[in-house]
Amino acid sequence: MILVTGGAGYIGSHTCVELLNAGYDVAVLDNLCNSSEKALERVEQITGRSVKFYQADLLDEAALNTVFDEEKIESVIHFAGLKAVGESVEKPLEYYQNNITGTINLCNAMRTHGVKNLIFSSSATVYGEQEVMPITEEMPKKAATNPYGWTKWMIEEILKGVHTADPEWNIILLRYFNPIGAHKSGLIGEDPQGIPNNLVPYVAQVAVGIRPYVQVYGDDYDTPDGTGVRDYIHVLDLARGHLKALEKLEEKPGVEVYNLGTGKGYSVFDVIHAYEKACGKELPYKVVGRRAGDLVYSYGDPSKAEREMGWKAQYSIEDMCADSWRWQSQNPNGYAE
Repeated sequence: MILVTGGAGYIGSHTCVELLNAGYDVAVLDNLCNSSEKALERVEQITGRSVKFYQADLLDEAALNTVFDEEKIESVIHFAGLKAVGESVEKPLEYYQNNITGTINLCNAMRTHGVKNLIFSSSATVYGEQEVMPITEEMPKKAATNPYGWTKWMIEEILKGVHTADPEWNIILLRYFNPIGAHKSGLIGEDPQGIPNNLVPYVAQVAVGIRPYVQVYGDDYDTPDGTGVRDYIHVLDLARGHLKALEKLEEKPGVEVYNLGTGKGYSVFDVIHAYEKACGKELPYKVVGRRAGDLVYSYGDPSKAEREMGWKAQYSIEDMCADSWRWQSQNPNGYAE
């Protein structure tokens, strides 16, 4: 049994589909603070298999231990956490408590129940501002630019410490770049609450008519078209990366770090134009000022994941936008009725 924390969320739900299709049994723990149980119903619809669901919070140690008492868990994939950069600046204590204390509680429950295999959903944000692109796993981590980034940064260090104290633990830290897209069925996808913090769900809401125009934060950067450049990766490629990481855990690797990205940088305008192609219409945008803390370039070198796990991103930016549009157009209000 694989326990997926935050399994009703965007990346979690897509990973559950991959796990179930690969024959794993899956239990999900999610407090539904930023996700919907409907996502798990759709996961069951896509795969024809059932998911054991526990609505619980990682800050609730008793509920957490109940899950480990009731299920025979072999490995944990840990997605659960608050993830909005801007909100983390406004609510640092909530972010530190939720993300860091939640992870410590999870590790305590795992230790108590003898479960020592963990895949952690980290982020390329731990690299901070790097001078050289693409970013490799060997590059030293730099200061994070916001509390959300610091939680990922610190949790990585906590998990390394857990392994140092007890080398029987096997931990894989997956540093994601920018996940976008949705399942090919159009049944599950990204369903942000309130105003989206990320580019593609925002573009999607403009395309579907919920928002008037795309805000472009600065077009005067030193890039080919003046807009920031990011490594966008299809959520299905990302989900497959977790499957490969599970297989890697069987080799008892100790602690390993892998970038999950395409290795290509796409600008904000690249994404808007690919989305226009997907939805078949022009999308209005307005250039507003730069956003504090935004990097100019950020794209990764994913070759280590290919070398050591046999994983490589397969989908293009056109695929990502087409799949995002299918989800958004079929579910204009996300999972809400």
